[in-house]
Order: sequence, then C-alpha cells, then structure tokens
Amino acid sequence: MRLPHRDSTASNFRSTSLRIAPAMVALAGAAALGLGFLEPSQPVRAETGAGQTVATPFGRAPLSFADIVDKVKPSVVSVAVVNDGGASKMASNEKGRKGFTIPDLPPDHPLHDFFKNLPKEFGNPDGDRPKIIQGQGSGFVISPDGYVVTNNHVIDGATKIQITFDNDETKYQAKLIGTDQRTDIALLKIESTKTFPAVKLSDKEPRVGDWALAVGNPFGLGGTVTAGIVSALARDIGSGPYDYLQIDAAVNRGNSGGPTFNLDGEVIGVNTAIFSPSGGNVGIAFAVPAKTVKDVVEQLKAGGTVSRGWLGVKIQNVDEDTAASLGLADAHGALVSEVTPNGPAAKAGIKTQDAILQVNSDKIADSRDLARKIADLAPNTTVDVKVWRNNAEQTIKVKLGLFPKNAEAAMSGENDEDSGSGDEGSKSSSLELSQLGLTLMPARSGQTSEGVAIAEVDPSSDAAEKGLKPGDVILEVSGQVVSTPDDVVTGIKKAQDLKRTAVLLHVKSAGQKRFVAVQLSEKKG
Repeated sequence: MRLPHRDSTASNFRSTSLRIAPAMVALAGAAALGLGFLEPSQPVRAETGAGQTVATPFGRAPLSFADIVDKVKPSVVSVAVVNDGGASKMASNEKGRKGFTIPDLPPDHPLHDFFKNLPKEFGNPDGDRPKIIQGQGSGFVISPDGYVVTNNHVIDGATKIQITFDNDETKYQAKLIGTDQRTDIALLKIESTKTFPAVKLSDKEPRVGDWALAVGNPFGLGGTVTAGIVSALARDIGSGPYDYLQIDAAVNRGNSGGPTFNLDGEVIGVNTAIFSPSGGNVGIAFAVPAKTVKDVVEQLKAGGTVSRGWLGVKIQNVDEDTAASLGLADAHGALVSEVTPNGPAAKAGIKTQDAILQVNSDKIADSRDLARKIADLAPNTTVDVKVWRNNAEQTIKVKLGLFPKNAEAAMSGENDEDSGSGDEGSKSSSLELSQLGLTLMPARSGQTSEGVAIAEVDPSSDAAEKGLKPGDVILEVSGQVVSTPDDVVTGIKKAQDLKRTAVLLHVKSAGQKRFVAVQLSEKKG
C-alpha cells in the first residue's frame, strides 16, 4: 500500500513521501448499514434569497455553497513552476560562442531527419542540456498587494514562478519571499502594482464535523471546488512536530498549497498531503492549520526565514515501562536518547537518560510536545528545563540555539559500526539472561569493544515486543555503561534493588541510539 504523499503537481514536478501510523491504513471494508435520521419537530423549510439555508435539529445548514465560493474563489490561484536545471544560465553562457548549432528545420525539409538523428553532443559541446521540468500547484492571496501562500514542495527548486487567477488569463510573475520546510509553507509576492482579491486566515479553531471547502488546481484543471467536513484535528503524519487538520473533501495532485475554507469564507488550513493507496483521492487529506500558517507567514514576510529555538537533543516518549524503569510515577515527558556535541543542551549539562518533564512553567506531555514548545521559543532564549535524574527532579538553565537547517546531520556524529552475532564459539560463551529474554555476548568492532551485543531474543519476551533483535548493542543498563554480559546482570540487580519492574537499556541499532524499557519477568528456576 502506498504511503501518504505530497499532492503537488499534475506533471510530477516533485513528490514527498510521508509516514503515517499503520492504524490509519485499515479503513476499507466498513459497511454502512441501518442509517438513521433525526426528524425535526417542525417541517423542513428552505429560506429563499441569498445564503439559502435549511432547518435541522442542530441549527441551520446551507442549501448551497455557491455564495461562499463566489466570495473566496477569486483569491485562489494556480502556481506554475519551472526548474530548468541551469539551462537558462547555460544558454546565456553559450551566446556568442563559436561552434556548430543544430538548425531548427521544418519537418518537410530534406535535411530535417539528418539533423534530428545527429548525436546530441553536436548541439551541446558540454554534454547533455539540462532538462526543463514544469509543475503546477495551488495557492491563495492573503493581502491586496499580492502576497501568496503555497506549499514549499510546490515551488522547491523552481527557477521561474507564474501565478494565474481562475477568472483572468494574465500570467503574473512571482518572486519567492521565503520558505519553511518544517511546515511546508512558502510565501510568494506577485510582481505587479495591481490590487488583488484576498482572503483571511481564520482565528477560529475548527471543530470536527465543521464544513470544509477545498479550492485549488487539481491535475492542472484550474479552479475546482470540493466540499466535505473536518474529519479530525491534531493529526501526526510523521512530518515533524506540527499537527495537521484532516478533511474528507476531495483533494488530488495539484491541490497542494490551496486553501480549505470554513463557512465564513476564511482559510482554516493549507492543503499539503493526501493519504492514498492509489495516488488519487480517497477522502483523507491533510492541511496545515491556519494558526501555524499565520505564525510562519509573519516571520517569512519579515525576514524570509523562520527562526526556531533549538535544544540539541534526540528524544523519545516516556511510556509506562520507561517511567517504571526511571522511577517516575507517571508516564509523561520526553526521554533524552542522544545529546548533540557542543549543542545548547550539552553545554548546559543535560545528559542522556534525563527525562525532560517541564520547560519554564509548561509541563511536557511527550516528545512532540517538547519539540513544539522549544520550536515556539526564539533562539538565544534562556529557559528553565526540569529533568528527572537519579530519582530526583532538578532544574537546568539552557540558552537555546538557532534550529539548524540540517539537524539530522548535526546529530549523526558517529559512523555506523558492524556488530554481528558472532560465530558459534562466541555463542557458546554467551550468558542467557532469562529475565530479559536475551542471550548476550561481548560486542566487537575492529580492535575495540563497545557495549554488549544481543545474540538471541526470546520471541515471547517483552524485549522482542519492544523491537530488540540480534545484532543490537546494549550500551548502558540503568544508567551504567556496560562492556560484558556480567555488567548487564549487575544493572538488572540494581533495578531490582530499587524495586523496579522494568530496566532501562540504552541500545544502539543500525547506527542509531535509543532507550528501551524492558519488563523484568520472574526468575526461572
């Protein structure tokens, strides 16, 4: 089954894959049986005139969206982009160059086929001429002077951007003001002194069940309107810490960057991605909420970039087993699995295995909550970070840095190391730890050893359920560095002495480090 994808272009200008929770895939096969309808206490009566509505048990509903569409559609634009791959620059460099040029002959010319079949090097001494790629997306005007919001992935890499309106065949050139990859938002400015129809980003929080109208340029067809409802709020689609709206209005390729409106004619979201096993609309689309768009646009308009606070850690959720292994009463907060060398957290003294519980006065629910709260703060802001360390809370002052453009590269300071399960001779000396469901052996990498390698995993154990597998390397147990299986046993005894039902392992798998809390089973024998 195909994963959710950016629905940016009719001509495959660019596509971006997104991850999504497996639970959201199993939606097929539901039968609609026995649908019931509430009968109003009075006969249904339609009002005449502008804005026709009909009475329902829960208020009035529109008979038609035509009045709303008439109001908002003039502000929705088609965004045409060109990426010539440097062809324009090459063309300018070739001006005046002496050499052979393939003539542009009509098909009926006697030498047409001769020149057409010549090797391409004859026409371009420097090799292949860069391919010109074109694509289309959607956008909308947010101010009368011509500022346009669209998706970053719609215009990413574009060397030329053109804007057209549904009721106007004029092609306007647009310049890029700024982009934000984390929210997939881009801000453009139409290069014209004309006054353009504009719409407002809504200040109201949408509710599940609210009407939603999506307007855009699907498959390059031009202004198209589809209707549905807000299906869900705060969706995590695996694209950073920000939440998305889910709507069921038909959204397809080319709708990217287009707006979703409420019945007030205000934008509640920017259409960004769809979930589809077929590549077309299946009634699951995702939009960046208006509040997020508004915050991003303000920064892009002011300086062309978005500045976010940066803590410099890799984090994961604190589940019940992790909380038990740390001695936390409740499963909340974000567990630090790695600290960026020389980053803000490292300089302040935050360590791996710290559980971050609070930033200033804000309690942290999980890792995404922490990421959002830090990103909302300005760089160079000093914050109080409350952590859980060694069975006690402590507060650390951290001066936040500027979120780097390539945070993943900043975090990957280590090279991947091979840690196999070894030969039969090594297995014979391994120690079976029945309470963890693991068989362990010393880990070897070249001439040095690091941690303890997992040789076998009991498939019925909690360790197997947590994803541990042969070849993974245990680096720490209960906060203590380990280099032999006996060290692991010592760590388990330490957890037992503290009356804990789970033990926290710091594990390296495929070059990535993470914490895994494994439940301790009863001793065998």
